[in-house]
Amino acid sequence: MGASATSLRIEYLENPLGIDELKPRFSWAIHAAGRGARQTAYRIIVSSDAANLDEDMGDMWDTGKVVSGQSANVAYMGSELQSGTPYYWKVQIWDHNDEASAWSSGHWSMGLLRRDEWKGKWIGLNSDVVPTMDRQKPSVYLRKTFAADKPVKRATLYVTALGLYVCHLNGVKAGDYVLAPEWTDYKTRVYYQTFDVTGQIMQGDNAIGLTLGQGWYAGFVGLFDFQKYGKDPYALLQLNIEYEDGSSGFIATDTSWKASFGPIVSSDLIMGEIYDSRLEMPGWNEAGFDASGWSAPDVFFEYKGYLNGQCSPAIKTIMEMAPKKIMKLAAGRFLIDMGQNMVGRIRLTMPAGAEAGHQTTIRFGEVLTPAGELYTENLRNARQTDVYIAKGPEVQTYTSSFTFHGFRFIEIDGYPGELAATALVAEVIQSAMDDSGSVETSDEMVNRLFSNIRWTQRGNFISVPTDCPQRDERCGWTGDAQIYSFTASYNMDVAAFFKKWMIDVEDAQWKNGAFTDIAPHLPYSTISKYFLVGSSGWADAGVIIPWNMYRIYGDIRILERHYDAMSRWIAYNEMLHPQHVRDITPQYGDWLSIPTEELEGAQFGTRYSAYSTTPYDVFGTAYYAHVTQIMRDVAGVLDKAEDERKFGALYERIKAAFNKEFVREDGQIKGRTQTSYAMALYFGLLPEDKREFAARHLVAGIESQNWHITTGIHGIRYLLPVLSEYGYDDVAYRLLMQDTFPSWMYTIKQGATTIWERWDGWTEETGFQNTLMNSFNHYALGAVGEWMYRYMGGIDPEEPGYTKMVIRPRIEDRLRKADVQYRCIHGLIRSNWSLTDSGGLELTVTVPANTTAKVYVPLKYGTTILEGGKPAGQAEGAVCLSGDADNAVFECQPGTYRFTTER
Repeated sequence: MGASATSLRIEYLENPLGIDELKPRFSWAIHAAGRGARQTAYRIIVSSDAANLDEDMGDMWDTGKVVSGQSANVAYMGSELQSGTPYYWKVQIWDHNDEASAWSSGHWSMGLLRRDEWKGKWIGLNSDVVPTMDRQKPSVYLRKTFAADKPVKRATLYVTALGLYVCHLNGVKAGDYVLAPEWTDYKTRVYYQTFDVTGQIMQGDNAIGLTLGQGWYAGFVGLFDFQKYGKDPYALLQLNIEYEDGSSGFIATDTSWKASFGPIVSSDLIMGEIYDSRLEMPGWNEAGFDASGWSAPDVFFEYKGYLNGQCSPAIKTIMEMAPKKIMKLAAGRFLIDMGQNMVGRIRLTMPAGAEAGHQTTIRFGEVLTPAGELYTENLRNARQTDVYIAKGPEVQTYTSSFTFHGFRFIEIDGYPGELAATALVAEVIQSAMDDSGSVETSDEMVNRLFSNIRWTQRGNFISVPTDCPQRDERCGWTGDAQIYSFTASYNMDVAAFFKKWMIDVEDAQWKNGAFTDIAPHLPYSTISKYFLVGSSGWADAGVIIPWNMYRIYGDIRILERHYDAMSRWIAYNEMLHPQHVRDITPQYGDWLSIPTEELEGAQFGTRYSAYSTTPYDVFGTAYYAHVTQIMRDVAGVLDKAEDERKFGALYERIKAAFNKEFVREDGQIKGRTQTSYAMALYFGLLPEDKREFAARHLVAGIESQNWHITTGIHGIRYLLPVLSEYGYDDVAYRLLMQDTFPSWMYTIKQGATTIWERWDGWTEETGFQNTLMNSFNHYALGAVGEWMYRYMGGIDPEEPGYTKMVIRPRIEDRLRKADVQYRCIHGLIRSNWSLTDSGGLELTVTVPANTTAKVYVPLKYGTTILEGGKPAGQAEGAVCLSGDADNAVFECQPGTYRFTTER
């Protein structure tokens, strides 16, 4: 059987609806058996009619046979795409034997590309409730009836809100989104969602129902209290209908709609929800409902920001989980252990018998106190509490609509009867990205660590990469995101997710070029008079993440789109730091590193502090050099020769200043912290003759801490990779598997099922850390996941998009085996190694079609190397390169190879 194109994507999404990219990009993977599979040519056909596509008629675009191996990000170059139009496409490929595949097909639709195509008004219903921590504004209910008196050919629904919405058509929810639309800086842009509802339109009377929540727009948002964008939620909706007879019509939000409040009497993303089922309005979102008691809606002024089609994976329920343990505390009061810290909501069924007005209170928390009670002090102002008020004695089921919680434990008070395990289901939500990687080893603690990393990403990649999902913060901190972005990409397909968020980052950029420390940025967002802008390691995300996305997915467009913003950031730093040392304070630095005794009295805002033991000037200048070097390389990729020279010269000046100010002749670096050495070595800032000395100082410092980590959230990304690069794999593994404080394994021994914000979130000696900053679901320290993929598994891109890669597993006897898999944009990469009882090594690697890999086979487990039971030099598809003293190196064509070594 020949090759075939699989996993078809448009702008990294499967069959997206309502996009507004005028030149969308096509991608596909290649499935082929055997070795050496490679695409040599492709043909794409795009049609505005599915029947034409079946006949190979590309009225929009037909590339013909293009001799090329490109299978990712092929830009559309056909006729102008039209607003609101569906398109159908298919691709055929030719393999290395010039044999053509069968066609593989997909589709997409364009959104409303011009503002004048939106015919409706922004409508809602203003509430005079002033939100407090205990009671927030009610949700708004909107409805409209209309008639469809002839057969419908196609019906497309476009919806958005300033706030959140749930839309029903004839009582059936449109789509499977949760918490739509995405969080943005509403003063700049808002996204709309598109649904094909052709099958939901009935002949005769129909009804549309909208429920609105406060969401990020009008609710409590990120450290900064309520209503930072607006006071009340508003919605904009348009239903375009095409009839079989060629005519068309539309329904849009306007003053003819009806509005009311209803059973969601209090709603907030962070605080929770109060649902009074006595106020339910059966059939309110269906035709035939008596809405005579409803009022006309309030009309909002015309929105003046950008109105864009959804470009990222929707937030959805990705799985459901049952309780692991239910503990009865008293009559009607239960404590439930889900067995896993997660993010989402619950679906709770109440048995028959409750009287009307009976109240059930549901509280959520991550951990328990030593006394076994729900621990909520670390939530700060967040309530994470839902309340359900019964309407009568019948069986009732409740799920919140416009809130989400970070929790492992649930306390239910006022439950009417005995709580059965089948009565409660947890719904896990996240931006619905496909999983792309996995790590499984012979050590259960290492496996648990990997699971904790993945679960933490699930809980925090919800529209934006938040720092935490439970307390009154939940912000898109740029520093956390940039250090974790490579780990994130190994775990999940984050291309479209970061495409959206980088737009948020640029939207937040100041006119002077400063990127902000959180994105979306918030009006009046100040903490202790610090404007959350321009911080080293945080604002640098505006350069680092686009570069990482280019390296991971071969995405040149993200560099092109943000190049000017990235350049402005470098110019801003040049203006602030003419001596090329970035030493401005206050800064965060290597946030939440382990303080040494001499730093315990230092304060935030000084040259270093108990929050960051690495001096701020060392930290800031290292990052300044790093992002300037990236900009040099970006300019080279985009053929901007003058900029490449300019950024290159600036990089050399910054690097020289770094060495002059901070580096001694013996390779010691100011501060002498693990992070000082790790950053300088990882960023390549030291002269060649000082690097080995600096690496030795680093290892000596680790040994002085009894082989423990002392870095914060930045140093942790660079520490283990630097150790491996400089020949200290044994130290890297020792740190990974250390199980006394501070370490990852120590947190696991304390029951962690996600990554903690800080090493000392809870210790046996001191108990809980300061409640002001003590999240138990915080992905930053999980950036070690990158090392697990890149060094334990050895999977590393040599060229952008993994067209060429390195597979060089770093193997130590502390582990007996590791199976590391990553599905890149071209297909599955696998590095599966195990140590044999005889002291040899088995290494099985898979190289996806259309790529090439340099595979390193360690010689310390034997110099006799076989592949498939034969001498490796005879292997089909593998050529032995020169190698080095420690490894034999093979250039492998696509396929699966099984190398074995013998002593």
